[in-house]
Amino acid sequence: MANLQVTAVTCEYRTNPLGIDISQPRLSWRIESERRGTLQQAYQIQVSLTETGFENPVWDTGLIDSDQSLHIEYNGPQLASRTRYFYHVKVWDNFGRESEWSDTARWETALLDPSEWKASWITPNPEEMNSQTEPAFMLRKPFNLKKPIESARIYATGLGVYELYLNGDKVGDELLAPGWTSYHKRIQYQTYDVTTQLNNNDNVIGVMLADGWYKGNLAWENKRHIYGDQRAVLLQLHVRYDDGTEEVINSDSTWKAATGPILYSEFYHGETYDARLEKDGWSEENFDDKAWKGVVVCHPQVNSMVSQENNPVRVTETIRPISSFVTPAGDTVIDFGQNMVGRVRLSVNAPAGTEIVLKHAEVLDKDGNIYFGNLRSAKQTVKYITKGTGTENYAPYFTFLGFRYVKVEGYPGQENGLPLENFVGEVIHSDMEPTGEFETSNSMVNQLQQNIVWGQRGNFVDVPTDCPQRDERLGWTGDAQVFIRTALFNYHGGQFFTKWLRDLKADQLPDGGVPFVIPQVVDGASSAAWGDAAVICPWNVYLSYGDERLLAEQYDSMKAWVEYIRVQGENEYLWNTGFHFGDWLGLDGKEDSYYGATPNDLVATAFYAYSTRLLRDTAAVLNKAEDVQTYGEILEHVIEEFRNEFVTKNGRLAVPTQTAHVLALMFDLVEGQVRERVAHDLNELVLDSDYHLTTGFVGTPYLCFVLSNNGYHETAVKLLLQKTYPSWLYSITKGATTIWEHWDGIKPDGSFWSDDMNSYNHYAYGAIGDWMYRVLAGLDMDKAEPAYKRIRIQPKFGGKELTYVRASHNSMYGNIISSWNLTNEDITAEIEIPANTTAQILLPFAKVTDVKEGINALAEMDGIIDICQTEDGVSLEIGSGSYRFVYPNERGIGVVYTSDTKVIDILANEKAAEVLIGYMPKIASNTSILTSLKKQKLSELVAQPFTNLSPNQMEEVIEKLNQLERETVELSEIKNGLQNQINY
Repeated sequence: MANLQVTAVTCEYRTNPLGIDISQPRLSWRIESERRGTLQQAYQIQVSLTETGFENPVWDTGLIDSDQSLHIEYNGPQLASRTRYFYHVKVWDNFGRESEWSDTARWETALLDPSEWKASWITPNPEEMNSQTEPAFMLRKPFNLKKPIESARIYATGLGVYELYLNGDKVGDELLAPGWTSYHKRIQYQTYDVTTQLNNNDNVIGVMLADGWYKGNLAWENKRHIYGDQRAVLLQLHVRYDDGTEEVINSDSTWKAATGPILYSEFYHGETYDARLEKDGWSEENFDDKAWKGVVVCHPQVNSMVSQENNPVRVTETIRPISSFVTPAGDTVIDFGQNMVGRVRLSVNAPAGTEIVLKHAEVLDKDGNIYFGNLRSAKQTVKYITKGTGTENYAPYFTFLGFRYVKVEGYPGQENGLPLENFVGEVIHSDMEPTGEFETSNSMVNQLQQNIVWGQRGNFVDVPTDCPQRDERLGWTGDAQVFIRTALFNYHGGQFFTKWLRDLKADQLPDGGVPFVIPQVVDGASSAAWGDAAVICPWNVYLSYGDERLLAEQYDSMKAWVEYIRVQGENEYLWNTGFHFGDWLGLDGKEDSYYGATPNDLVATAFYAYSTRLLRDTAAVLNKAEDVQTYGEILEHVIEEFRNEFVTKNGRLAVPTQTAHVLALMFDLVEGQVRERVAHDLNELVLDSDYHLTTGFVGTPYLCFVLSNNGYHETAVKLLLQKTYPSWLYSITKGATTIWEHWDGIKPDGSFWSDDMNSYNHYAYGAIGDWMYRVLAGLDMDKAEPAYKRIRIQPKFGGKELTYVRASHNSMYGNIISSWNLTNEDITAEIEIPANTTAQILLPFAKVTDVKEGINALAEMDGIIDICQTEDGVSLEIGSGSYRFVYPNERGIGVVYTSDTKVIDILANEKAAEVLIGYMPKIASNTSILTSLKKQKLSELVAQPFTNLSPNQMEEVIEKLNQLERETVELSEIKNGLQNQINY
């Protein structure tokens, strides 16, 4: 029985959540089993009011025949507020085994009814303190508790960003609470367990409060006070005594207020802290607050209070600097070696009044000087003024900065070199669980994966922002939707996107339009591919986690968006009106334009079809039969109009851009022979660009997918591995450690793209990760059984530069691994499938008789449900467990040259090019002729007057090329073998 276990029990995606306001929370769990092919057949859940009270549970499901282990709704008696509930789970499997009960887990409710809020919003008395003052507020309340304490909870929020203190210590480790929501419609509050921080007699609560998103600078127009011009705090402390009685301490007019050492704090501009103004002991008893000012009760516009939904923002990692140096301009600069988002914690021992200034930036210019131009108006400057009482430690409280490099001014003795041990980078972002790993035999692709992950970390600071450094940092909907699938592979984003999508729904316009940014703080709405986030994002959360409740919550929003599109213009099935960003930053646009060349109406109509398809599919999941039919018919009409408008009568796409072809293929807007032609033409467009992309924001995420899925996988791999501009790896050749906003943020000569818009931490183009995980590593799912209930592993190999590819994803069911290692002799696949799931596996190019699982033939092994030989290889149906498949690599790992090999692919290899040109000396120096020949096959060079290549010579070329490739592969394998020995 111990071999069947229930583990990782969660409530609303969280482990032992404190303070939820959901009336029917959902419970999930994983199963661990040493036996292959384990499936859950039944489960039982018990809920109790005490940790040992399961003999008389509040709710007992009894034995439920079901294989479902995700999002099981609590269906017992109505939950009470401020109450802790304990639960445990057991399961039965398909082998007749019954597990032990899981370890006991818990959830605790917060305030389930708004009427339970008895506290008042308070702010410093404007007659005594200027409410528009820049320094952070400090508020305090002494109180006395007279009896032994059983438990205590604080429920708190703020208009601004706040930190909570109790008896001299910070409460919790969260930063930037209460987070950023559409404050007038929804504001989060936090729940804190302060039982151990209270005294049985005198106590003091303290709150520090700064402007934050609520009233600080937002957007690039120096906007302030978007939500309000008055900071305020709301706090309620509930104390339960051992004798069962309770006492409540509320924020009210008896509190006191002051300002202190934080003189200035803004997200864009940084923080100024004067340690000489610290008020030692301000949140402790016996502090003299006679000089402090009064507070008043205020009544801000707050429509709905919700308990914390998102993962809190925290410090998740610390980074030590790798060097410091003096630039040619004479600046002293620290290099942290990684473009990061967070803050620097410094230590210093200096006389009182010493001012230390830290100015943060992402890159150096071509001369080696620190570069601030791309920050636009954002200052990203931190100032610390010492108090002179020994070693002092400081990190900013209420700001975050995007940087790799930090210019230091005023640090004592810095002219003799900085003591790097006194500077630590603290990485800050929403504290999501890491769930994805990806690695290959190619170091640059591995760096690309790291850049994708760091880009996500830096831009997931409570909302999915475009960039973390300049005067923007907004929740751009287009960026979020193109990246969401990659994001949900790398981190568990269930909570993160649930909260953000609720804000999207709250800010959606009455006509169904969707603002460009969520929360909405700038004008503008309803661009194709941006507004489609209303549909694409909830659907992808559903796919990744099986979250039907979120789909149901967002369904009206999704439907409203599609209906908004439907009424635009004269033709309800063709979207050709309104403003659109189009293929934003497409490289095929006009000089110095942000807009790609693909017509807006093509992009808009393509996304109209895509959102309508997803809405139809969502209606099917939610059993809305009438809507399934309605939106299925609309989809057919939209596709028909797309073809009428953009496909010629001979079956050619009328718009000759990469993105136009990508969207037509990705969204299934063409079929049959037309689809084949569109795919061929897309491949030709890529070849025309010498294996470079010209796509922008809307084409790039899908480019490699449509190539791989339509017979041109080798082209997709060459795009990935391309090192020259524009490409994913180009930025890495320039030292990038995050994804850039522009393909040429730093140009080949070291100069920069325009300061106007040049972020070096912009995750959108990192959407290539989705293709890397799902195609190169082959780790995917059957969409009919979401959350990886039914797994699909079908890799497409990447040639000799990607002989090893491994992806792992820690799904809701457990860890999934797809690992492939190719040598010239063998292919080895290591697969891991979690319990209560099944998988369809394709072993590419394999023959059933040649495949071994371990040392045995396939048919002899447990867990393998079905074996089928196909044209593509061996298809397997397998159950849970760990597997190791080995079979001969009959194709080898090198390139096989034939008469069909294109000239461009030969010219890409310097030694191969020498072989070919050796047979055509007349054109060796004629660039124009070489360019005209690049898309031709070797066989097409024969008998051309300017090549003079005979059939026999072509065969000689092919033989020499293949001999060269064999030698290259052999040398590579020798090097890899030596490296493996060294590593071992």
